[in-house]
Amino acid sequence: MKNIEDINRSIVKKISAEKKIPEFFAGDSLKVGVRIYEGKRERIQYFEGVCIAKKNRDINSSFTVRKISFGEGVERTFSLYSPIIGSIKVIRSGKVRRAKLYYLRERKGKSARIVEKIKKKIGVDVSEKILENQPATNTTVNEKKLTTKSKTITSKVNLETKEELKKEKK
Repeated sequence: MKNIEDINRSIVKKISAEKKIPEFFAGDSLKVGVRIYEGKRERIQYFEGVCIAKKNRDINSSFTVRKISFGEGVERTFSLYSPIIGSIKVIRSGKVRRAKLYYLRERKGKSARIVEKIKKKIGVDVSEKILENQPATNTTVNEKKLTTKSKTITSKVNLETKEELKKEKK
C-alpha cells in the first residue's frame, strides 16, 4: 500500500514533466500567467509582482506574489502545481536575507525596493589571438593576464595599432 507522500511525489513528477516551473525564491519579481475562464472562453491574465513567500510542501507547494495596484497593495497566493497557472516567468532576482518578506506590507515607495541579485558567469572565452599573424616589430607590447579557475590566458595588444585606430577615428 502506498503512502500519501509517495502518491503526492508521483503526481508532482507527472506535473513537472508536463509544465516547466522555473526556480525562484522570495524577493524575485515574477510574472504569473493565470488562466481565467469566462463562460466558454479561456484567456491568460498576467499578475506581475514580488514573491514575498514560498512554501515547498510537495503537491501543496504555494507562493505569494505582491504588487501595488493604483496605490493599493494586492497579494495573491498561488498553488504551484495548480492547473490555473499557465506560466511563471522570473523577471529579476532579488537579493534578500529572509525567506518570508512580510515586512514589505508596511512599506511603500523607495523603502519597499529590493536590490537586484547579479549572477556572475565564470569563465572567459577567447576566440582569436590578436598578434598571431602580424610581423615582429620593435614596438612596445602590453600584456594582460586573465586568470580563471581552469586556465591562465595571456593576450597581447600592440600599442602602435591602438594609436593608429584612434587617429583613423579622428
